[in-house]
Amino acid sequence: MDTITKEQRSRVMSRIRSRDTKPELTVRSRLHAAGWRFRVCDKRFPGHPDVVIPRARTFIEVRGCFWHRHGCARSTMPKSNVAFWMAKWSRNVRRDKRHEEEWSRLGWNVVIVWECALDAERLERTLLSICQALDAWAAEGPRRRPHRLVLPRRM
Repeated sequence: MDTITKEQRSRVMSRIRSRDTKPELTVRSRLHAAGWRFRVCDKRFPGHPDVVIPRARTFIEVRGCFWHRHGCARSTMPKSNVAFWMAKWSRNVRRDKRHEEEWSRLGWNVVIVWECALDAERLERTLLSICQALDAWAAEGPRRRPHRLVLPRRM
């Protein structure tokens, strides 16, 4: 059973953003400061990736651990309406996988940044890894097989 009223829960859930989240803004701010220019939620691509960096031919997806089922401590299980949540998460994970496959088929690199990788103790290391990968991929030029980077690398 939920500990708050239906109206309170509705108000809380209505304020959850699908774009321009704090983790997304953190990544975008640091990329911009490092000299990378990008597009946000570009509708020309399937799934409208969070960040599109044409120079490195890379999509960056910043995923919430709870919403996309990372498996870390932030991937908690609600006590109420479990069937709804299980179905929702299943759809989210399937959609994420489908989009990643489509992006790879198009020949784009993919960087998945999990919300927990942006914790205070991992933030700098995560952003450095992203920038190093982008530098390497931009210098690489055209190639046959796209790269994939998932951060954090270990949980």
